[in-house]
Amino acid sequence: MSLRFVILFLLVGRALTGSAQPLLHRYSFHRGLMGTQFNVTFYAPDSLTAIRANAAVSARMDSLNQIMSDYLDGSEINRLSATSGSGQWVRVSPELFDVLRKSISIARLSKGRFDPTIGPLSLLWRRAVRRKEFPSPRERRTARQSVGYRFVELDSVTRSVRLRQARMRLDVGGIGQGFAIDEALIVLRGFGIRSALIDIGGDVLAGDAPPDQPDGWRVEVSSGKAGDTDTLTVNLKNAAITTSGDTYRYLEYEGRRYSHVMNPRSGLGLRHFVRATVLAPDGYRADALTKVFSVAGWRKSRRLIERFPGVQLYILENKNGRLRRWQSAEFRL
Repeated sequence: MSLRFVILFLLVGRALTGSAQPLLHRYSFHRGLMGTQFNVTFYAPDSLTAIRANAAVSARMDSLNQIMSDYLDGSEINRLSATSGSGQWVRVSPELFDVLRKSISIARLSKGRFDPTIGPLSLLWRRAVRRKEFPSPRERRTARQSVGYRFVELDSVTRSVRLRQARMRLDVGGIGQGFAIDEALIVLRGFGIRSALIDIGGDVLAGDAPPDQPDGWRVEVSSGKAGDTDTLTVNLKNAAITTSGDTYRYLEYEGRRYSHVMNPRSGLGLRHFVRATVLAPDGYRADALTKVFSVAGWRKSRRLIERFPGVQLYILENKNGRLRRWQSAEFRL
């Protein structure tokens, strides 16, 4: 995919820490990535530093896409999936091992409400959307036989992975964008850039606050308090926020609406409206936990959130015509 950078320059005042600090300027870069829009905004001392930093971020994102995308033929994750059931231990890249390790950890803590082995069911669901042909119960049962995070073995000493069950297919789409924005911020910090806001398709991660906004970056999130398009502004710094819902992505079949958020246990998209907004210390947790809490629903999420320290939740659910809202004690929109 070719890159097109849109660079916006905005001069800001000197940092409040003293006149010895350099003037910082605001730069924004935009491109397509992972089937959505990727936006990076940060403060840097000059345009050369900004362009170099963004080029490094962009290269990192392309590398991660080649590693993690199950849409790409020949991606590292697809090559690993092809070894499932062979009994073979496969040495993988540090990035793939890291995202799988984090995925399995969340899968265990959520009791399978998030599962990076959901790939066989994901393929069925993509085909259903494309062909408008709902997968049969038999097809779902067959696919579910190859789904289960317990079939994944990780060896941290050799950085190797073994997929025990035949016909497994890994899919880290539910955590990959959050993982990517975490990596983007690491790259920026390598250039001395601390104040940054990174967004992939609504997965948002903030670094330090902007020099002229000490309370944090102003980020719009869905409020869930009236219409689907309502938004509220929050101040974000050194944290990530993500909202998951079916406002724009869903499948209608025989009068029923199925969310793109899939329940790994049933192999179907959620049949009722639920929107979860998660505030977390990093992008990967915010991304994955929106799926966890959406699948769990508002009632079970109230106890489940205790397994994830530092995470805050606002959840809206409309089930059987009854609208419920719940937010963790610390969450404030």
